[in-house]
Amino acid sequence: MYDTGAWPRTRLPVPVVVVGNLVAGGSGKTPAVMALVEHLRAQGWRPGVVSRGHGRLTRGCLEVLADMSARDCGDEPLLIRQHCQVPVFVASLRAQAAENLLKTHSDINIVLADDGLQHHALARDINIAVFDDRGTGNGWLLPAGPLREHWQPDRVNLVLHTGQHPAFAGFQAQRALATHGQSAQGQSVPLHSLKKQKLMALAGIAQPEAFFDMLRQQGLTLEHTLALPDHHDCQDLDLLSEPGLTLLCTEKDAVKLFALYPDAGLRLLAVPLVFSPEPAFLQALDALLAPLKRQLPHHLPSAHGHPTS
Repeated sequence: MYDTGAWPRTRLPVPVVVVGNLVAGGSGKTPAVMALVEHLRAQGWRPGVVSRGHGRLTRGCLEVLADMSARDCGDEPLLIRQHCQVPVFVASLRAQAAENLLKTHSDINIVLADDGLQHHALARDINIAVFDDRGTGNGWLLPAGPLREHWQPDRVNLVLHTGQHPAFAGFQAQRALATHGQSAQGQSVPLHSLKKQKLMALAGIAQPEAFFDMLRQQGLTLEHTLALPDHHDCQDLDLLSEPGLTLLCTEKDAVKLFALYPDAGLRLLAVPLVFSPEPAFLQALDALLAPLKRQLPHHLPSAHGHPTS
């Protein structure tokens, strides 16, 4: 209905880039969004981000603030807000989130949607599909297979693979853990200094074992691992009662755990993910954005910070 024009799409006065996937569950969308925010900002853009805010207990449209609870806005939007320091809005209708984002922050001149390939109410200029090693699975739609929609390459502009074994053509991104953990107070601890400590690892992401494996690859011995459902709020857990135990978690889990254990100090460490799209991917994105930059309305800042003429 959207493709035929029977249902209208919301068209924004700035470029819209959607970063989504076709397979249910995580494939690296949020790390990709954060990497793109940093790249676009380095190119002179002023990005803002919209998201549905999966898992939040609130309704309506909401601006994400850095000191907000993940229960109010969702863990991934809060992570983006804290990590990237850019405006983030959440709403079940991403078009509404985007409109409120631009009304509140008039300097924003590009909008990124974390997920939303299937949210056709928001018109977009660039679609980016992110795939991990699952590819398109068995090619079947839910519930018989993993797909949210059939894979149609001509409906996306760029394909980014986050796994090690791409199933079809596209660009590649490398994912690796940083060599340090970080406390809620911002203290950095080298991972190699933890090799002789009693360690537990926790991950509430789509593929927890990937996080555990990357920790082991850095030479760490994990006495316990706790794999939680994606977006688990961690409210029902008692994690730091065992003496001498250091808990390692993902940044996504840390936005919840740091609030639950504010006095944990160095016993609770988030290990950042280093997400690096290959340079050719970023160059292809810049090439797609170049004509859109020239079309920015005259009242909006250009990607170089000057009014367009």
